[in-house]
Amino acid sequence: MKISVLLPYKENYSPTYSGAVSIFIHGVTKYSKYKTNIRIFGNTDLKDKLSRNYINIPLEKKYFKSSTKIYLSNFLQIEERRNSNIIEIHNRPKYLQSLKHLKNRKFVLYFHNDPLSLSGSERVDERISLLNICDKIIFNSNWTKNQFNKNLGKFYQNSTKSIVIHQSTNLKKINLNKKKKIITFVGKLNSSKGYDLFGKSVIKILNKYKEWEAHVFGDEPREQLIFKHPRFFNFGFKEHAFILKHLEKSSISIACSRWEEPFGRSSLEASSRGCAVIISDKGGLKETVTDPIIIKKLNYLSIYNSIKKLIDNKKMLKSMQSKCLKNFYLTDKFISKKIDNYRELFFKNHLVSKNKNKKIIHVTNFNLRHNARLFYNTGRRINNGLVRSFNSVVTLSDRDTVSYEKSIKDITGSNSLNNKLLEMTANFKPDLILFGHADMISSETILKIKKFYPNIKFSQWFLDKMDNKDWLHNKKRFMDKFKLMDCNFCTTDPKAVKLDDKVCFYIPNPVDKALDNLKIFNNKNFIYDIFFAMSHGVHRGVLKKGKVDFREYFIKKLINENQNIKFDIYGIDNRQPIWSDEFKNKLQMSKMALNLSQGKPLKFYSSDRIAQLIGNGILTFVERETELNRIFSDKEVVFYSNLGDLSKKIKKYSENDSLRIKVSKAGYNKYHKHMNSNIVAEYMINKIFKHKTNKKYIWEL
Repeated sequence: MKISVLLPYKENYSPTYSGAVSIFIHGVTKYSKYKTNIRIFGNTDLKDKLSRNYINIPLEKKYFKSSTKIYLSNFLQIEERRNSNIIEIHNRPKYLQSLKHLKNRKFVLYFHNDPLSLSGSERVDERISLLNICDKIIFNSNWTKNQFNKNLGKFYQNSTKSIVIHQSTNLKKINLNKKKKIITFVGKLNSSKGYDLFGKSVIKILNKYKEWEAHVFGDEPREQLIFKHPRFFNFGFKEHAFILKHLEKSSISIACSRWEEPFGRSSLEASSRGCAVIISDKGGLKETVTDPIIIKKLNYLSIYNSIKKLIDNKKMLKSMQSKCLKNFYLTDKFISKKIDNYRELFFKNHLVSKNKNKKIIHVTNFNLRHNARLFYNTGRRINNGLVRSFNSVVTLSDRDTVSYEKSIKDITGSNSLNNKLLEMTANFKPDLILFGHADMISSETILKIKKFYPNIKFSQWFLDKMDNKDWLHNKKRFMDKFKLMDCNFCTTDPKAVKLDDKVCFYIPNPVDKALDNLKIFNNKNFIYDIFFAMSHGVHRGVLKKGKVDFREYFIKKLINENQNIKFDIYGIDNRQPIWSDEFKNKLQMSKMALNLSQGKPLKFYSSDRIAQLIGNGILTFVERETELNRIFSDKEVVFYSNLGDLSKKIKKYSENDSLRIKVSKAGYNKYHKHMNSNIVAEYMINKIFKHKTNKKYIWEL
């Protein structure tokens, strides 16, 4: 793994005048497991460099061309030869526009300052563009991240690309008994940093407490704030190592900024050296120290009173110092490990949740708008299986949503549906988004989610017939999302419809113990011999003009050839289809049932009717050409070859109740044991997330 770290132009990567960015990079690089492969690029005029990892980018002066452009141009030349895996850019979002064309790189952008104050991230569109370009955006505090998210929609705000990794420092063992009576201020000596308030309050402290001193480190040529006192010492600018050494003997450190600090390195380092830290309630300062005194109403008196409180209460002072050391966790080693973790994840296809139980958004038609009329559907069965396997499942009923959300502005309701999925994704952050016949979810929406939430898996299931001839439109529906999915499932053998069986898998229509809860083989009083129900749509018992359904002819011939058999038929000859509990009530009135699907049989294909029949314990007749006899035996399901064969077998089983009961019970038991919704859902999750298992599923032939 090759990693290129690009510093801001003019960032001195030198111990002589190193800024917060340089100190941070130097600190975490020392502990990185990839440190031998990391190269830090910058332009540093000073002779001494912080480490050997540094490569200086020379800048030759050119008229009519900015130094920044020359800097980036020279880096590009180096990078094209180096061919890094990861480019990490610090605090310069605008650099991305010059580098984004580089192929086969992962881009990481670190924010050390307020994004709204940096060129390239001030506007909303610029920040969305950065989320598009970058593989990770890392903020030094939650405050900085919140600034970036201002006026962005939730979809962008919650993107998993955005993470917080705080700055760090090395932790030093300190003998608190050797601490001296010193109050320290480190930073720019201006009013933004609250230096004027510090000076005024500390002079008052020094006048009251004769043994205490104030030590100041920093400069500010643009603003002259001068404080004079015999025990008030201004050391000016000093090297970083010198300041850290001084903090070891200081008792109290003050960071009283007026402005919103993006983080606050001085308070972080003071804490790591066992100082009692007093901070203002500004920006990310609260994230730098575990046990500080926080001043909410900032003025010189509140600073004075906070210092006085510590001086007067030696026990409290010692306790704060001890807690700062004990609870300090933002070490270079700890933060370096966090950074290495995200680097490693770049080289995995997806970040897979380590939790066995997944967070899932399930998008399909749950038929809410029909008021439970179509309750017993495959989507609900799969959903039940996912939930019973202890997954957290959020449902989105796509067709209901478009129906409810139609408006003049959104005639089809599809925009509302797609926006709803985007917002649900942002709020829930699922491991998986599962689609079932979700035709109105656009490819653009899926690609957008993939871009901003790269760790999410995508999958779809499909249960309609889709051979290459009569139901080609169904296959097209399935294929519209096929290549965008990590895994695809259908109730037909993939090879039978020429689908790639490496990414597409067969699933049986599942039974569900909550929905398929009849045991018709136990019934004794029947009105009919054969039950068959079909439909030509949700509301239609009659075909549309010009449409043909061979099943009508087949059923009529079957009835004519079996005059002594009582048939209960729905969805034919203007006899309306039946649904929900009416379906189950009618089903129980018959000894046997026919499972007959549209068109020419396809390997393993059946409508979900098969689960509703066998799963409720009724003897079921199935076409042998479906090859479902490779899953069920003749002792569990009755397979027939043609009309004549079916007629003979209907007669046979109608006259032999004991045999009928035996076969129907065996079919029921096998279906519920091996192809229930729990097992089908488990199989889908295993395939989607590539879980290793020795389990052999009954349909895996």
